[in-house]
Amino acid sequence: MDQHRMIRKTKLFLFDQDGTLYLGDRLYDFTIPMLEQIRNTGRRYMFMTNNSSKSVTDYIRKLEKMGINAAREDFITSSQATAYYLKKHYPGKTLYVCGTRSLIEELETEGFQTTTDLEQTECVVMGFDTELTFRKLEDVCKLLLTRKDLPYIATNPDLVCPTEYGSVPDCGSVCEMIFNATGRRPIVIGKPSALMPELAMERTGFSKEETAVVGDRIYTDIKSGLNAGITGILVMSGETTPQILEASEDQPHLVLADCGEILKALEQEVM
Repeated sequence: MDQHRMIRKTKLFLFDQDGTLYLGDRLYDFTIPMLEQIRNTGRRYMFMTNNSSKSVTDYIRKLEKMGINAAREDFITSSQATAYYLKKHYPGKTLYVCGTRSLIEELETEGFQTTTDLEQTECVVMGFDTELTFRKLEDVCKLLLTRKDLPYIATNPDLVCPTEYGSVPDCGSVCEMIFNATGRRPIVIGKPSALMPELAMERTGFSKEETAVVGDRIYTDIKSGLNAGITGILVMSGETTPQILEASEDQPHLVLADCGEILKALEQEVM
């Protein structure tokens, strides 16, 4: 199947954000026309992000500033997926959250109680914490070292978060630091787990054959698509280099320079 046919058969696009639709606070020129074309052709898109430092409300505001109108139902986040997992496996547990205030609010909105009291903690949740302090790191180490049976969940495995000037440490890097101190590794919820694409298909009713994940990272975005049995479309506008792509054991179904090629394929469809 050629690349344009593969794009056109897709009815639900699950877009990564940073490095795919924008970089830092700079929106790619093709993003808004592409999203409009997807809607105009009767298709659906959702924003699927591993970044747990922001709530859905935060993301809606961020996209609005860039000129993209979005609603809560347009998002699948690692925070939502983490809440879904916790409800299924650890319902009612009191959480110590090493994360931002936005992550804490998302989990509290889903009915969870959070605490900074180590005695009350029944589960540790690690997120992408842009408000990280040494006190939080010390608390997590103390909890994991003194209570070996304590559940330990991470929202996402990303090692870095892209910015306009390079990268900064993400949740996965902090988890590696915690592992070096405690020997404990978390259960990881976000991409590359299949959970987020599966939640998206469950919510929208689209089949695996109609769904594609689009992102700039093989080890999270593309791997989540492969794990969910859907199409994985890699864009080379973010983290992945040709060298990383060539060396990867996991290969996307389709490689594009950027999402502008999706726009071109859909425009040609209606000509």
